Amino acid sequence: MNLSRRTILQALAAATLTGSLGQRAFAQAESFRIGALNPITGAGSPYGTGMQKMIVAAVEMVNAAGGAGGRRFEVFAEDTQTTPQAAVLAAKKLIEVNKVQAVLGTWSSGVSLAVIPLINDANIFLMNTSGAPALSVPPANAKGLSYRFQATNDRFGRAFAELCQKEGFKRPATMAFNNASGIGNTEGFKKAWEAKGGKVLEAVVYEPNQPSYRAELQKVLAAKPDVIVTGSYLADTTIILREWFQTGETTKWVIPAWAANPQLVKAVGNEVAEGIFAVDSISNEGSEAFKAYDAAYQKAMGKPGLDNVYAAMTWDMVVTLALAMEAAGPGATIAAINAKIREVANPAGTKVSTFAEGKEALKKGKINYEGASSVLDFDQFGDVTPDFSVSVVSKGNIDRKYIVKI
Repeated sequence: MNLSRRTILQALAAATLTGSLGQRAFAQAESFRIGALNPITGAGSPYGTGMQKMIVAAVEMVNAAGGAGGRRFEVFAEDTQTTPQAAVLAAKKLIEVNKVQAVLGTWSSGVSLAVIPLINDANIFLMNTSGAPALSVPPANAKGLSYRFQATNDRFGRAFAELCQKEGFKRPATMAFNNASGIGNTEGFKKAWEAKGGKVLEAVVYEPNQPSYRAELQKVLAAKPDVIVTGSYLADTTIILREWFQTGETTKWVIPAWAANPQLVKAVGNEVAEGIFAVDSISNEGSEAFKAYDAAYQKAMGKPGLDNVYAAMTWDMVVTLALAMEAAGPGATIAAINAKIREVANPAGTKVSTFAEGKEALKKGKINYEGASSVLDFDQFGDVTPDFSVSVVSKGNIDRKYIVKI
C-alpha cells in the first residue's frame, strides 16, 4: 500500500493489502489502482479515517476472494484536508504519480467539484459522498464516470422540509455556509418548503473562517423564525450556536448531522445543544451487506458501523466497482466497467450482499448488489436515494426520533 506522509496514513500501512496470499495469487496479474482520497483532517476528520480504513478492508476482502476481473486491487491513500486546494494537489499526485484508475471517497461538495475536472481529463472514476447537484450533470459529470453514494443536497432539503412539516414549524429561516454544499442544502429546503405552500422568511449566506457570525445571526433572528435550517459545518456551527444562546432566543435548529454530531455537543455543551434536530442519510441497517461492513468497521475502529455512515459508503464503493469489473471480464476498459455499474447494483437480478457472493452469482446471470449504505439503485445521473434519520439532542445524547423516506 502506498501512503502519504501523514501519521494517520502511516498507521494504515500495517494493513496487508497485498499480503503473501495476494502476492502469490496475483503474481502475474495486472493490478487495478484505487486512490483513497478522504478527509483525514479538517471539517470531515470525524469520518475520514473510518472511510479510508473501510476502503482498505473492502480491498482486502476483494483480493482474498480472488480479485475482480482477474485483477487485484492496490490502494494509494491521500488526505484532502477537507479543502479544495489540498484535494486538488492530492488528486494530481494520485493520477499523475500513482496512476490510479479510480478515486474513492471524496467528502464535501467543494472538494469533489474541485477534483472532478482532473478525473474527467484522466478518464477515470470518481465515487463521492458529496451533495452538490452540480456533480450529477455536465460539465462536472460530462463523461458519466462520477457516482454519488450520498444523498444530493436537494434530497436533504426535502428531508428538512418533511421534518419541519411534521414538527409543526411555520416560520423557517436558513443560514448557509458559502459553498456548493451549504447553499445546496438550504436552497433544496426552500424549494421543497415552497412546494408545500410555505415561505422561507430569511435566507443568509455567510463566509467561512470568521471569528464571529453575530451580524448574520442577528439578520436571521430579526425575521422572528420558529426554526433555523442550516447548511453548515462543525466549526462555524459551533460559533453560531454559542452566539445564538447568548441572545436568549428559543428558536429551534435543524442541522445536517455532519455538523450536529457528538463533537458539536461536546464543544457547545449540553444546555446549548438541547433540542437540536440532526438530519442524516442512514445506512441500509437491516441488510446482510451492512452486517459484513459492521463487522469490518468494528474490527478496524473498535466502534459500531452506525458510527460512520460515510464509511459504509466507501465500503460499498469498493464492492460496487469490484463487481462491475468482474461482470465486465478480464482486461476490461474503464468504459466497459462503467457500463456494468448499474447492471450489478440496480434491479433486476439475484440479490447479493458481498463481493464473493456476487462474484459467484455472476456466473449464472445478472445480480443486484444491495449495499451497506443504501440499496444503491443509481439513477440516470449516478445518484442514489437513501432514507434519512431525524435525531434530537437530549441531555447530551443524540437520539434517533424517526426515519424520513423521500
